[in-house]
Amino acid sequence: MAKKMQSMDGNQAAAYTSYAFTEVAGIYPITPSSPMAEYVDEWASKGMKNIFDVPVKVVEMQSEAGAVGTVHGSLQGGALTTTFTASQGLLLKIPNMYKIAGELLPGVMHVAARTLSVQAINIFGDHQDVYATRQTGWAMLASNSVQEVMDLGGVAHLSAIKASVPFLHFFDGFRTSHEIQKVEVMDYEVYKNLIDMEAVEKFRKRAINPEFPVTKGSCQNDDIYFASREAQNKYYDAIPDIVAHYLDEISKVTGRDYKPFNYYGHPEADRVIVAMGSVCETAEEVVDNLIKNGQKVGLVKVHLYRPFSEKYFFNVLPKTVKKIAVLDRTKESGALGQPLYLDVVALFNGREESPVIIGGRYGVGGHDTTPSQVFAVYDELLKDAPMRDFTVGIVDDVNHTSLKETNFTVVSDEDVKACLFYGLGADGTVGANKNSIKIIGDKTDLYAQAYFAYDSKKSGGVTRSHLRFGKKPIRSTYLIEAPTFVACSVPAYIGQYDMIGGLKKGGTFLLNCVWDKEEILNHIPNSVKKVLAEKEAKFYIVNATKLAQEIGLGNRTNTIMQSAFFKLADIIPFEQAQQYMKDYAKKSYAKKGDDIVQLNYNAIDKGADGIVEIPVDPAWKDLVPEENIAHKEYASECSCDATVHYAREIAYPVNHVKGYDLPVSTFNGYEDGTMENGLAAFEKRGIAVNVPEWKIENCIQCGQCAYVCPHAAIRPFLLDEAEVAAAPADMEFKAPIGKGLEGYKYRMQVSIMDCTGCGSCANVCPAKEKALVMIPLDEAKAKNEDKHAHYMFNKVTYKDNLMAKNTVKGSQFAQPLFEFNGACPGCGETPYLKAITQLFGERMMVANATGCSSIYSSSSPSTPYCKNANGHGPSFGTSLFEDNAEYGMGMHVAVETLRDRIQDVMEKGMDKVPAEVAELFKKWIANRTSGAVTQEVKEQLVPMLEAAGDCEVAKEILGLKQYLVKKSQWIFGGDGWAYDIGYGGLDHVLATNEDVNVVVLDTEVYSNTGGQASKSTPTGATAKFAAAGKSFKKKDLAAIAMSYGHIYVAQVSMGANQQQYLKAIQEAEAYNGPSLIIAYSPCINHGIKKGMSKAQTEMKLATECGYWPIFRYNPMLEKEGKNPLQLDCKEPNWDKYQEYLLGEVRYATLAKSNPTEAEALYAKNKADAKRRWKQYVRLAAMDFSNED
Repeated sequence: MAKKMQSMDGNQAAAYTSYAFTEVAGIYPITPSSPMAEYVDEWASKGMKNIFDVPVKVVEMQSEAGAVGTVHGSLQGGALTTTFTASQGLLLKIPNMYKIAGELLPGVMHVAARTLSVQAINIFGDHQDVYATRQTGWAMLASNSVQEVMDLGGVAHLSAIKASVPFLHFFDGFRTSHEIQKVEVMDYEVYKNLIDMEAVEKFRKRAINPEFPVTKGSCQNDDIYFASREAQNKYYDAIPDIVAHYLDEISKVTGRDYKPFNYYGHPEADRVIVAMGSVCETAEEVVDNLIKNGQKVGLVKVHLYRPFSEKYFFNVLPKTVKKIAVLDRTKESGALGQPLYLDVVALFNGREESPVIIGGRYGVGGHDTTPSQVFAVYDELLKDAPMRDFTVGIVDDVNHTSLKETNFTVVSDEDVKACLFYGLGADGTVGANKNSIKIIGDKTDLYAQAYFAYDSKKSGGVTRSHLRFGKKPIRSTYLIEAPTFVACSVPAYIGQYDMIGGLKKGGTFLLNCVWDKEEILNHIPNSVKKVLAEKEAKFYIVNATKLAQEIGLGNRTNTIMQSAFFKLADIIPFEQAQQYMKDYAKKSYAKKGDDIVQLNYNAIDKGADGIVEIPVDPAWKDLVPEENIAHKEYASECSCDATVHYAREIAYPVNHVKGYDLPVSTFNGYEDGTMENGLAAFEKRGIAVNVPEWKIENCIQCGQCAYVCPHAAIRPFLLDEAEVAAAPADMEFKAPIGKGLEGYKYRMQVSIMDCTGCGSCANVCPAKEKALVMIPLDEAKAKNEDKHAHYMFNKVTYKDNLMAKNTVKGSQFAQPLFEFNGACPGCGETPYLKAITQLFGERMMVANATGCSSIYSSSSPSTPYCKNANGHGPSFGTSLFEDNAEYGMGMHVAVETLRDRIQDVMEKGMDKVPAEVAELFKKWIANRTSGAVTQEVKEQLVPMLEAAGDCEVAKEILGLKQYLVKKSQWIFGGDGWAYDIGYGGLDHVLATNEDVNVVVLDTEVYSNTGGQASKSTPTGATAKFAAAGKSFKKKDLAAIAMSYGHIYVAQVSMGANQQQYLKAIQEAEAYNGPSLIIAYSPCINHGIKKGMSKAQTEMKLATECGYWPIFRYNPMLEKEGKNPLQLDCKEPNWDKYQEYLLGEVRYATLAKSNPTEAEALYAKNKADAKRRWKQYVRLAAMDFSNED
């Protein structure tokens, strides 16, 4: 059988193997496992067949619990069923996992093992989640590399069927799930030959079926439950031999040796590491190096973790072993040791001459695990009394458990070429590099590996693509430290990140920049020049930004940089590379249209033409690097000591990719994951290519530009005489328009170093001659706009009391207490949140569901929620995904319970305080639901109570004074939360009469996990998990909420009616009861053909054509005999409906791939919209004047 080699990541490998055996897949998205389900859904939509010669039936559910419930039911129904998950999603499946195992059902779950949310959410890989399921009765099989995922994924299915026990197959999230490797693909014929069809038939005959009826899931009492549990032991006793058999069969087919435990190393090793997961690949490299240097060391690689087989462990462990170190990628607080360590210790219980066994934690939270860490573990085993419980990879200067790393030998194969690419999130760098690695892996004899490191910003954050090429399979499962080639797509990174410090001698550095050969050296700091000279490097520049704009790609430089890489890297002939790049570009961009494909072809043809070599002067070795004053001055404008400390000691290093260097002591005082507010303001990333320039003579002072800015980077200011006098001399001001503004000056200011360059502000400007035009960032710097912004944003006060905040213009004079967030440029969500903070931020409490809004709001160490001059501002918290409504309600209930206590103290203490204090007590009690009145009372009351001496009433109220002001409770989340996984909780919270405000940021997909369909996704839209187009209509969440009658409901679209949104949030906050605001939020996942700069325009079109009607439902109006539902838009222009649909890739894709189906689904989509509109019109026309 001929070998088929293909470049793919671990998720694709798992999806491929699972598809062979799967009849039904119950799916739900969660990072980093979602792509497995996406592949299965895509293949099924195209009719790909499994080994039973039929496509897989894919069922997306509303939550992980729902998915595993479907898996359970499907298995009981007699279908071989699979699911995919990770992290908290896996935990939500645990109750059903017990049932599936207890009922001896052969389900399989593929898990991209991921960190759990503890003190903070973390999306990267460790084994906390899978260890949390080790007691469920599922057999557990570990794969340590992408090739092993391909080889062992099928073993999980084969063994589950044979053993009648469910299997959990896991591999490291991101490090394996997203690492691309050239692997040998398993032929489905192998599986057909190995599957036990008799066992399949036996399974089907045990299914629930009226043809042979039985009762499943009975209730057993204390008399027989225990014995019944023990009766299953024989099934588990048989598993190790079954797995060993199938591993042996796969070994025969592949030529790769697989056992329940594999040993690698010296046959007479005295020191051995026991581990599972991707660390084993790194450990193999270290073992090779140590053996080469005369040391007797080895490695036991765990594949079958449950059941943990004594027989197969001792089959491979050398009898010469004296010391064992067990590595666990988890943290179980309070335990005597970590799970794998305890299992190994238990194996030796009662055996004579047991070796010394120590255990350690590594790689928790996806922390990179390098060869130096593995060297440190082997070195520790050399000691007479090695540390029994250690950590490696961090500096633990508090608990003193960490091993010191001293051996930094490069252990990868000498012929491996390592390339490192720095890019900007969503600029296409990662996508281009995925194509590059597949070109090299699939079109040459070289082996290839790619891994992509991200920060947590949605887009606009730093990305690092780690690519390796070599003649043998690559085992280096860690970040590149010594690259031969480095490319940077973002000139702002020069000086921010140490990109070339590890560059090998004679290596190459390629920089995309707008500077030419004469200008470049003026912009390169001495520190960079010095390294270039010391490394004897080759230095090239290319103006990919200019080329991209000339070609028509806007700011998308990725294809040009890819072309330049192939020109310089000398891996395959450039002409061949060009053709391969075009092939992959067509595959990548075809769904976006032929015009986009052609633009990328042009970029490939012209990309290498602009490369310019910059001679590296050997004299640069003697240059003195500039003093790094940025760290010392970081956050210097901040007056809060706690914020400054956090910013300098934690935020600055992390933002400069130095977070790995921080010792444990850094987090003293922040052990619970708390971050200081306002940290985003200090980043000044300068990532925009173009930024808005204010044309003072054209400005009509409407404030719309500031209102729609997703990042609060543009703001109007009113300056008094003193502020004008203190301003930089080159700043321009004009007289403000509006009553009561005499004596002030007006200026619209852009913080160019915080701007992402989306252009939303310039697009929305209504002035006849645009008052905002986009200019290059460097041009704006030359005009001192960064210095102007520093003055305006830090020295000028916000004068929000001169104009009412119930207008767009008036609201924008208020300080946004949500600024410089990590959302995508042009984000449709963040302007909604920013406006709420401008009206209520000083007393806001925010509960945020996991999703885009939680990530751009609280990604360590960036906090966009900030404080005003009084030190007050939104207080923000996240729990999980599914429980956000309950979490927010809990906050509110807690606050009001403590306010009830205040009222009780006031009522009982009226006669124990002076008369003026008693009057304030009465005023507070009568107006405790008013934010404005309670704020006024607090300002008067607190000084009086503080002057009251030993008064017990005063002391008790002062102890609760932070609760005197009425809090504004907001609950934020996306449609994945509100329509799907969190809907039950949301419904319950809204059904109560608690005074909470809910905002649903509706992107109509699961944006945070990559754009999977939710029940908000409309008919005909393509999305992940809906590759063939969504076949059923969108849930009408607003109509459901209105049916209760007591909930304030608004459906809004900022671009359609800016004033309507302001009214909605003010009415929601004023309403003493639950409120729900559903906000249409354009997203990059929609593929808006006009671009995200036109997000507000797209909102307007969506409402005009009837796709997104806007309205408000206020129950208070019913008490006045009025209809509570008010439509805030005109009769739709249905002729524009198709224009809207085909203006977004999510709809247009289907028209290209399946025109007939697309036409039918588009018609259904429009019919659904018309029916919804007619229903709203009928409700709005109802007569409420005679209601009793």
